[in-house]
Amino acid sequence: MAPWDATAADARTGVGAEKAFSFLSKSISEVQKSAESDIMLIKARVKSFKNLSEALDKEWESLKIPAVNNLKNSGKILRMMTDTSKRTAGTTISSAADFGFLKSLKPTLSEFHGFFTDSEFQSQYRDDSTGMDLRLRTSPFSKDVDSGLDLFSRNARDGLQNGRPSSRKITDRRMVVRDRQKGSKRKKSNRKLKPASVDDWMDDWEPFRRVKESVKESLQELESTAATSKTPSEFFENVKNTEFYENVKKNLKLSSSADTSKEQYGLNVAPLDVPELLENLVRQSEPLLDHLGVKKEKVRDLIRSCKREDQQLFRPASKMRKDSTKNQDNLDLRIASVCQSTGYRYKGGLWSDHEDAKDSHDQDCRRNIAIVTTASLPWMTGTAVNPLFRAAFLAKTGKQNVTLLVPWLSKNDQQQVYPNRMTFDSPEDQESYVRDWVEARVGFKSDFKIAFYPGKFSVEKRSILAAGDISEFIPNEEADVAVLEEPEHLTWYYHGKRWTDKFQHVVGIVHTNYLEYVKREKNGAVQAFFLEHINNWMVRAYCNKVLRLSAATQELPKSSVMNVHGVGPRFLETGKRLASEAPDGKPTFSKGAYYLGKMIWGKGYRELVDLFVDNKDLLSNVELDVFGSGEDSHEVHAEAQQNGLRMKFYQGRDHGDKSLHDYKIFINPSLSDVVCTTTAEALAMGKIVVCADHPSNDFFRSFPNCYIYRTPEEFVEKVQQAMSSEPEPLSPELQHLLSWEAATDRFIDSAGINKLPPKGAKKSRPKEPVLLSEGVEQKTMTLSTSTPDLAGIVDKGLYVSHYLLAGIDPWRSLMGALPETKHIDAQHCKDLGLPPPHVQRPVYGW
Repeated sequence: MAPWDATAADARTGVGAEKAFSFLSKSISEVQKSAESDIMLIKARVKSFKNLSEALDKEWESLKIPAVNNLKNSGKILRMMTDTSKRTAGTTISSAADFGFLKSLKPTLSEFHGFFTDSEFQSQYRDDSTGMDLRLRTSPFSKDVDSGLDLFSRNARDGLQNGRPSSRKITDRRMVVRDRQKGSKRKKSNRKLKPASVDDWMDDWEPFRRVKESVKESLQELESTAATSKTPSEFFENVKNTEFYENVKKNLKLSSSADTSKEQYGLNVAPLDVPELLENLVRQSEPLLDHLGVKKEKVRDLIRSCKREDQQLFRPASKMRKDSTKNQDNLDLRIASVCQSTGYRYKGGLWSDHEDAKDSHDQDCRRNIAIVTTASLPWMTGTAVNPLFRAAFLAKTGKQNVTLLVPWLSKNDQQQVYPNRMTFDSPEDQESYVRDWVEARVGFKSDFKIAFYPGKFSVEKRSILAAGDISEFIPNEEADVAVLEEPEHLTWYYHGKRWTDKFQHVVGIVHTNYLEYVKREKNGAVQAFFLEHINNWMVRAYCNKVLRLSAATQELPKSSVMNVHGVGPRFLETGKRLASEAPDGKPTFSKGAYYLGKMIWGKGYRELVDLFVDNKDLLSNVELDVFGSGEDSHEVHAEAQQNGLRMKFYQGRDHGDKSLHDYKIFINPSLSDVVCTTTAEALAMGKIVVCADHPSNDFFRSFPNCYIYRTPEEFVEKVQQAMSSEPEPLSPELQHLLSWEAATDRFIDSAGINKLPPKGAKKSRPKEPVLLSEGVEQKTMTLSTSTPDLAGIVDKGLYVSHYLLAGIDPWRSLMGALPETKHIDAQHCKDLGLPPPHVQRPVYGW
């Protein structure tokens, strides 16, 4: 290292200080170009707008300039100043009340300067007769960076540029001004001379005079700082310790807070970077990726790969998993902050529905709930019974207007579907039968509407398929909340208006595990693969929310698991009656085991026969009574007789029938059920239930009378235990858990009906408000009004594609749709009192 030379250092220090002073005196802008980032604040406003506005108020009050309607109109300001310059001492002054509006105005210097320097303004308002030059001159030395206003007058600027003070004398204006600090008074001559130009007039303006004095003091402080500094870097470090530097920082904060054109939390927000944009795109595409078969673990890995590297360093995998929800909230916060700072608002996009909200002031404030199902009584199936009870108990609360929409079958289909070949001549007859049935079981009068849509029975699928646009059977004025019982089933071949476009909220309830049924057919694995993606397609296109009765169903988009089914009151009353008749409170039963269900192999009969065949010797003391009717009845009877099983078969009947009250054990080995209604009914009547360890039975695990087995050997053990045991009486809590009142409460909560906007309000994407900043007075904004919904756009595209494909007859036939189900046929039009097809769909020609 070279030795230190004090003489050379002193010489370099003197030269550096002299250069710094020369550099400063020439141009502040040139000093700013070489300054560090922190000195850039010097270029900002010399005086805060707050202090300047107060000075403007005082100056205008002293000059008594006539009031104007809009101070921001620069043309009026010019004429106002011109009139002031021509006014004599005897001119009448307006009252002080005319200037009251000035107290709330804070004109910006940039607006004032921008208008005066405009070329059109100069040419239009130049006063050649008096020689007045109405222009404000600018220079890089005295221009304020943000406002663009010349801080010094022409004479003061010329004097400073020449290194000497201004030579203009105060006596040229015939005015004597004494030092204010010494307490002297200002004296004016009786005669006033017209200023030579606007620059001269501006020199006497109090705000500009104060600004000049402040800047001169600051320059003197900077000069002294430069003289004591040895190097330029030391000079800039010393500037940070000056009062000038602190005042500038303080005034910058004040001016920022006084600027009401932007919210405080909207300033200085960094734009979204590429990793954040990619992460948001992947998160919104998660339902689509799930629909395409991409596992959630892969999606999470992709999201983590999109994050910036500095966000993932030194973070263990366990902590990253715990913070996944927090990271999502932080990303939503970032997007909302950026959108708020830019003033962006999403007003709709490619698929947006811009229909105006309906006026609901004169309407009933209660919700309109339309329950649409795939079956109806007297077909004793889950999709016929459970929606009927749901409608009755929703209407019982009095908070909803309920409509139950069920299929109407032709007489030929009625004979195939309904027990004992029962038929109805009209929808009114069937409605009367349905009401009598449900009122006899719930114990109160049903207060809900029943409507019918055209349906056709598919022998191959063993189910009813809708025909035409069934959403038209709900009037538009009643379209509020739709509940689609089995939404995938209702929309496989649906060709009509999108449910989510007509209704404010659409809830799908999944009853059936169709994948389990399909796997048992020929080429079942291939069919199940395609059916899984088709079901995802349907619920994404037509539902806002999906409720799965248990985890045994297919995992669908927008879904959650919640058992929203209950048992009829008479089953609970039967259990209470049997318990009350027993001396010790424990009901006694005179019969052994039974099974009840529709007799098709997929409803548990395959598992039942196999278990009894494999354990024939161990269950030789168990005689099972089977109640059921169905398409596979003959095959089930034949196989049981062939294997010598101790089974007796009876016609299907209602589970509440008195002939079933004396049975003690209900055996249900089904693995295809979602939530078995007969299991819940047996538990409500106080019976012992033996069922498989399966997600469909998770709801019943807390019941003491539910015996769950995992293996065939354990099945034998549980059956023998049930034969030798007596059931425990149900507690009031468990009885309420099985009731339809509790199921209705679970449905309303899980479907989010109470959280919906008022009926008739404009539909919008529900998103929770996100907090913009914890330190900014807890201000919130709704993200759904600021950013487009990519998932909503994709869902709308899925609907459009399905609508187009469902309108092609060859495609419908290929996918298994019944003939003449795209539109309503003539027979259904006649039965339902609708116009004939040629009136509904007229064909025009020559």
